[in-house]
Amino acid sequence: MLSNGVEPGWVATRMGGAGAPGDLAQGAETQAWLAVSDDAAATVTGGYFYHRRQQRPSPATHDVAFQDALFDYCESVIPS
Repeated sequence: MLSNGVEPGWVATRMGGAGAPGDLAQGAETQAWLAVSDDAAATVTGGYFYHRRQQRPSPATHDVAFQDALFDYCESVIPS
């Protein structure tokens, strides 16, 4: 099973707002491409994509201490 992250961009939706510069259809194109394409660029795993191009995620995604701090913060603001 392949698993990738996708950044659709800031698109005009109820949550994104009418002023968002991105196109909703283009925002979904990468997800569809990754799901059905036999293209070598789409048959990878562990990637991070924006508009059908693999991107470098923030270095924080590889920082275990940062991740732990983020989980601790989320735990502190979510009511039990």
